[in-house]
Amino acid sequence: MMGIRNEHTIASCCEISGRGYWSGKDVCVTCCPAPAGTGIVLVRADLPGQPECPANTQYATGVSFRTNLANGPASFEMVEHLMAALAGLEIDNCRVEITAEELPGLDGSSLAYVEALQEAGLVIQAATAQPLIVRDSFRIEHSGGYVDVSPSNNNEAVYEYSLDYGPDSTIREQTFQCVQTPHTFARQVASARTFVTADQATQLRQSGVASHVTHQDLLVIGADGPVENEFRFRNECARHKTLDLIGDLSLAGVGLIGQFSSVRGGHQINGMVAVRLAELAKQQRLTHASNSFAGQRRSRVA
Repeated sequence: MMGIRNEHTIASCCEISGRGYWSGKDVCVTCCPAPAGTGIVLVRADLPGQPECPANTQYATGVSFRTNLANGPASFEMVEHLMAALAGLEIDNCRVEITAEELPGLDGSSLAYVEALQEAGLVIQAATAQPLIVRDSFRIEHSGGYVDVSPSNNNEAVYEYSLDYGPDSTIREQTFQCVQTPHTFARQVASARTFVTADQATQLRQSGVASHVTHQDLLVIGADGPVENEFRFRNECARHKTLDLIGDLSLAGVGLIGQFSSVRGGHQINGMVAVRLAELAKQQRLTHASNSFAGQRRSRVA
């Protein structure tokens, strides 16, 4: 059960380096502590003036294979694995300096981020975290998929993904569900990797992107399973989709308490859900502020 907690940042800076999947460019990501109330802020350390972009729905664009953020010249591609690691470890405030537009692909998972952030350590801050508690159920549909959002029975964040690409796909039908905690994320979700079918991999290379990406940089799944690789989990694909869901929904800008169930969803629909959650969080803050003001007035009158 998730109780009330204070905000968190990290104790020291940490670095993660690699190459972008799409660009092939070398990039270094440096995560640094940030004051309470900062949120997650991404910084283009390679550009003059080091322009910044808050990591929230106001600046997000979900595309087919990744989630991007942009605020003027401060643009970032494929942020979902970093965001999932920060959200999964309950890191509320962090300044992230990045030396290129596209974040590193690494092994296709959030594992390297999680290991670096855990090594950096966690700091409990004075401010109390104000999560969004889902009160009412809703569904958002898009392109044959949907995400159901509903209240949690046990004051928890529960994520679930159902994957089904049909009987002709080389990726079999599978599901995954977890109650989100830092321990659960680190052990059950963080190492699940990006995946494509062998046909999709061929199409991408023929289109002139990801030509440097090997079968060890992500899962390429053929008729007989992973090509020159092995699954880390029986349902690794559904787990990675859950990772993406956690990262994308974190762009609502608040901790989440509720149940989030995706069926054939992807980055675009995740972004639509995050926008709705951000709106609900704003309404919750306004209601809380109004109630607090009314309470103060009653106290003064009494």
